[in-house]
Amino acid sequence: MVEWTEFERATIQDIFSKMDYESVGHNALTRCLVVYPWTQRYFGKFGNLYNAAAIAGNPLVAAHGAVVLHGLDKAVKNMDNIKATYAELSVLHSEKLHVDPDNFRLLADCLTIVVAGRLGNGFTADVQAAFQKFLAVVISALTKQYH
Repeated sequence: MVEWTEFERATIQDIFSKMDYESVGHNALTRCLVVYPWTQRYFGKFGNLYNAAAIAGNPLVAAHGAVVLHGLDKAVKNMDNIKATYAELSVLHSEKLHVDPDNFRLLADCLTIVVAGRLGNGFTADVQAAFQKFLAVVISALTKQYH
């Protein structure tokens, strides 16, 4: 079980309470698909992903980005039991979708960049550490089926 400090809990809850899920999710997933084009292979049904403009303008990318962010909200609400919260999603991504677990880390990095841009000077080193710890715990829970 992960130990969370009061600062970490408060920071994560604060970040997500202010987050525009649709915009941040869309921007993070767009960034991931553009910067790491091999991640596009899991989105073959999304249509035109031929360049950055097409990816950014794709409504399916926007919708899935929002789904990802709303999925993270489940972890925010269950910080003491993230592993169980994502048990079914872990099986789906590993056994049915066969998603490379490194892609979760890439998306988390892109999400961190987008959140940092939104928070500006408020994204201090301590805030970043709490946010990245949270994402690392989520990734661990999502990839437990791979081990």
